[in-house]
Amino acid sequence: MSLEPDEEPQEDQQSIPINQASHLLTSFTQFLTVCIHNILYYRSIYPAETFLTSRAYNLPVHQSRHPKVCSWIGDAIDAVEAQLVLGVVERIAVVIYDGRANVMERWMFDVASFPAWKGFKDAIGLRTEEEEMEPAEGAVEAENNTEAKVNWADVDEQLRATIRKLAFAGEKMTPLPEGCTFTIAVELRDEGEAPIGHPQPWIPTQSNLQTKSKEKQVPGRDVGGAKTTPLRAVEAGPLFFECWVEEGKAKEQPSSSTSS
Repeated sequence: MSLEPDEEPQEDQQSIPINQASHLLTSFTQFLTVCIHNILYYRSIYPAETFLTSRAYNLPVHQSRHPKVCSWIGDAIDAVEAQLVLGVVERIAVVIYDGRANVMERWMFDVASFPAWKGFKDAIGLRTEEEEMEPAEGAVEAENNTEAKVNWADVDEQLRATIRKLAFAGEKMTPLPEGCTFTIAVELRDEGEAPIGHPQPWIPTQSNLQTKSKEKQVPGRDVGGAKTTPLRAVEAGPLFFECWVEEGKAKEQPSSSTSS
């Protein structure tokens, strides 16, 4: 069952023109990709020698060299992007588990106020067709005027500062036990429908990570964690989201992950 955007944008979401929405979405998904690779590096989910050092946002960053890891992350980002387009995502989480499936950390990206544009997917297709023809002068001028409303240098600076803060936090946190794994999850808005389709990229989270909703008044025991460290609130024009990391209760009892 396909998801359809709401008839009207939510009150806490901004309605923005298609050219800005497309650029902001691309900027955010690229940023999220960099963040995930850096989380895996700084939290030692994979050996350091399996990463290469490159640059993004004029910063040294780390990227996995393993083709299957890169492919999995790319597919996951595509699946997240498909839900962001519909404006149904509340938060994105990079969840780290120990070898006994205890939640150790959740790296959170609150995108509840992420810009939404009604009809985004249809408009992207229409715009692609129109770009094959030579646009009228008035159309070009109007688009250029709209594009100028976003300070893209400010957007990049905000994303750069967030990656720097994420790297610092990842380096300073208590080391994780060996054998940890990770996944990527999305928490949907109350009015958002579960993404169902074929092939199916999403599965329901376990009850311990289910958030509070109209049907479920008490959140799962691992939601929120035992300790929360704020990273940064990003505010650059129409782009606004917050980042933090939650350390799970299992980290307070390290022996529980190794006991038989």
